[in-house]
Amino acid sequence: METLFAVLHVVSAVFIVGPMAILPMTAMRAVRAGNGGQVAVLAKSTNLIALLSLLVVFFGFGVMGLADKKYDLSIVTPWILWSIVLYVVALGLTLFLVVPTMRRAAESLQTADTAQGESSRYPAIAAGSGVASLLLVAVVVLMVWKP
Repeated sequence: METLFAVLHVVSAVFIVGPMAILPMTAMRAVRAGNGGQVAVLAKSTNLIALLSLLVVFFGFGVMGLADKKYDLSIVTPWILWSIVLYVVALGLTLFLVVPTMRRAAESLQTADTAQGESSRYPAIAAGSGVASLLLVAVVVLMVWKP
């Protein structure tokens, strides 16, 4: 059962968390191109994928709970705790900064306010998604390294 949860944890991390980091970068390209419709779709997709990323956490807790007792894993194991904290910050940035900013950019672009949509929203999307992606990379490092 531990192997099943480990596989589900890794597969969901690749196919859910990966797009969570990549979709906002695609949206930045659409903002630059002035394609408000595409930005709106990417905002919805990013929001859905970010919420689905909670499955990765669920499967991770499954792996931790089923792990051999000799590893003495718990939520307060430092690398697990830091992974959770970094993930929560990345999720918060995505859901409460990146997605709303993408939605505002889409609205601005769809109302033909292209200059406003591109100039005032692009940096926030870039910064928020960039920091979130770096935090997710740090989580991967902690999951592999297990210091």
